[in-house]
Amino acid sequence: QVQLVESGGGLVQAGGSLRLSCAASGRMFDNYVMGWFRQAPGKEREFVAAISRGGTTTYYTDSVKGRFTISRDNAKDTVYLQMNSLNAEDTAVYYCAADFSIEVYTTANGYDFWGQGTQVTVSS
Repeated sequence: QVQLVESGGGLVQAGGSLRLSCAASGRMFDNYVMGWFRQAPGKEREFVAAISRGGTTTYYTDSVKGRFTISRDNAKDTVYLQMNSLNAEDTAVYYCAADFSIEVYTTANGYDFWGQGTQVTVSS
């Protein structure tokens, strides 16, 4: 079991930046693949980024490539999402997710544990 708590969301102007953090509690954080997902009002939850257990492999959805960076600090049991050049389409609740596996999934059903989410609002 792992518990996930996101932080760092807020209101930012278009073109601005935010860094989301997801702190994990429990055991063996470095045995979990970590992912970030988001859900905008009236839309389905969508994949944003994922990172392998050791942090050497990352995946991004096309719309955030070159703007967002996922990283992790296994010593601090924390995964981050650095978001730059934000635009209104990035407005959503952002969720951190964890999967106790080796394979990195880019779909929500590949993850077993979820945080409560943090709101990101980008004003244009």
